[in-house]
Amino acid sequence: MDPRELIARRAAKELKDGQLVNLGFGMPTQASNYLPEGVHLMFHGENGVIGVGPRPTAANAQADITNAGTEPVTLVPGAAIMDLATSLGAMRSGILDVTILGALEVDQYGNIANWAAKREGKWWPGMGGAMELCYGTEKCIATLMHADKKGNSKIMKKCSLPLTGKGCVKTIVTDKAVFDVGEGHLILKEYAPGVTLEEIERLTDAEFVVADDFHEMEL
Repeated sequence: MDPRELIARRAAKELKDGQLVNLGFGMPTQASNYLPEGVHLMFHGENGVIGVGPRPTAANAQADITNAGTEPVTLVPGAAIMDLATSLGAMRSGILDVTILGALEVDQYGNIANWAAKREGKWWPGMGGAMELCYGTEKCIATLMHADKKGNSKIMKKCSLPLTGKGCVKTIVTDKAVFDVGEGHLILKEYAPGVTLEEIERLTDAEFVVADDFHEMEL
């Protein structure tokens, strides 16, 4: 299975019936394709919509109805549209149950860095609404590849990049494993199919303990 699809499928397992959920750019948006059977919820788009529906066909797409990544979307019955300032205020207010965010790094203290990389001496592209999501959402799930292309861990003792949110991440889903964030360490809950504990240990910079019910991911 493609690693990005694996991450999206597993992240979707964290979603429960009746929740209001925000999905970040990239892999997180794919989670909406893999909702568990019987789970019905509402998706929030940070640009100002509650009630994001499935992607429309090209013939039915409307330029004024998009998600925060400017991809065309539909609206479900009961959807609400608002200006960006109101949407950001809603994100900070605590009405969202879950956000699934992509990440560049996460660490054992639940910190997340997902907005900036240093290129030509400058930090870019910008934080967007992720800061509000980290501040105001009850459960923040970080999704990312476990290591970079050189094999360096992205599951850190301490993030090296500028933080988006501090101590906000509750669950981490990678292409190798699933962790919960404990008190100053991670708790290894699951391993991806075909991945060994030794491989996870080798690719993880953060300190972690293995859960008593450590098991293979259910996808």
